[in-house]
Amino acid sequence: MSKEELKHGLYDELAKICERIIELEKSDRKGFSADDLVCADGVNGDAKELIRALVTIDPLTGLANFATFKDRVQEAVDRCDRDEELMAVVFLDLDHFSDINDDLGHSEGDKLLKMIAGRLAQCTRKIDHVARMGGDEFLLLAPGIEGAQDAGTLAHRIRRTLAKPFAVGGKEVSLTCSIGIVLYPFADHGIDGVTDPQSLIKHAAMTAEQVKDLGRNGFQFYDSKISEEVTNRIALEQDLSVALENNELILYYQPKANISTGEVIGMEALIRWEHPERGLISPMEFIPLAESCGLIHPIGSWVIREACRQNKEFIANGLPHLRVSVNVSAAQFRKQNLIEVVKAALGSSQLDPSDLELELTESMLMHDPELAVIVLTKLHKFGVSLSLDDFGTGYSSLSALRRFPLDILKIDQSFIKDLSDNHDDIAIARAIIRLGHSLGMTVIAEGVESEEHMECLAREGCDEIQGYLLSRPVPPAEFEQLIRDRLDAEALTDLEIDEISDLTSAG
Repeated sequence: MSKEELKHGLYDELAKICERIIELEKSDRKGFSADDLVCADGVNGDAKELIRALVTIDPLTGLANFATFKDRVQEAVDRCDRDEELMAVVFLDLDHFSDINDDLGHSEGDKLLKMIAGRLAQCTRKIDHVARMGGDEFLLLAPGIEGAQDAGTLAHRIRRTLAKPFAVGGKEVSLTCSIGIVLYPFADHGIDGVTDPQSLIKHAAMTAEQVKDLGRNGFQFYDSKISEEVTNRIALEQDLSVALENNELILYYQPKANISTGEVIGMEALIRWEHPERGLISPMEFIPLAESCGLIHPIGSWVIREACRQNKEFIANGLPHLRVSVNVSAAQFRKQNLIEVVKAALGSSQLDPSDLELELTESMLMHDPELAVIVLTKLHKFGVSLSLDDFGTGYSSLSALRRFPLDILKIDQSFIKDLSDNHDDIAIARAIIRLGHSLGMTVIAEGVESEEHMECLAREGCDEIQGYLLSRPVPPAEFEQLIRDRLDAEALTDLEIDEISDLTSAG
């Protein structure tokens, strides 16, 4: 058979299948299976087998797909009801798998998913069923178990299996996962009144989400109390996915000042979400959500673009050149396109690179020090200032710090909160300030809320401050007015000094 004949033959088979799907959709049946599809008149034997494979098997891993898994769950539910057995539905979500795709590429990520599928199949019983939900999510069905202990043992076995290194992309990769378990039927861990496969799987997925919220790398049985929390989280994630295009995200700005002169020399851009129903949402709530669902990349890029655009607008409106600082997330840094994002933002806004500062954390840089040196060196040569944020809370060494081309060292606010009456915090602040100066860096303290804080930091030689003592983070228009008011006050003070000087000279 020629290639052209084969192509037309496949088209004919697909046409018959489509006709059969339309026929089934018009019927009163709530669903249909692969067997229903292959009943179309004239579909040949080879095509029937191909159809069955396509609609029942995950093409990447060779495991059962979601539709097939639901069928197996329904069969297990019927058996439990009939024979008074107990079963477990297990939802498995790989932790930070998107980072592996970012580091190694999707092709290597797919290879790893195949290896994971093989290991999951090996650590289950013959009567268990393993399926791939899609992406980095897997499903397991364990029928005929004795109790919750058996399901917990299975979860432990899965975690140990995935923790063993995988050789992929020339590297060794160890994985953790978040596991949610639903038992049926069982008073302590089951779900009253829920018997359909879709709902059982949904509640297992909700439980896995709760594990992720608690820090990942663990398992948990379903608890009705978490259902509402996870439902709200999923709804918020859906809202966040359209927040950018709906212009619901906004940047607030908090000033930074020279500790000796009081002059405002910069500002930090801090993201907020103006939710149409819930009002202003803190980044503490939605940034972790953005990181877990992959939205942190477009949001992070938007923050850099908008901060550059707004700073250029401030300058055009007559404000002095102030350096705007932007927080870079770990996921954004590891994606390895940060340089391109920064260049594009500066290019579109026409902002001078010296008016932009990027804030990075110790743990972010130490995740891959070699990569960090390369990226930071290129950004530094481009003229962008680089700040080490939350210093003192990570695990970087002095030798490592010396390798990075950093301009600014930022003392974490946890050391500032009790600074006026805590000798340990004073000693820590003093040590950080001296370390920063010894490396040729400017040192700034965040979280400064009182005159006592500022006076103590000034005695220890800190260069700059940021915090509620100067101002809370405010919207762009309010920030612009704040700077104008400070400039007017400084001008009035200078005028008074000049008048006093003139009077003294005349006398």
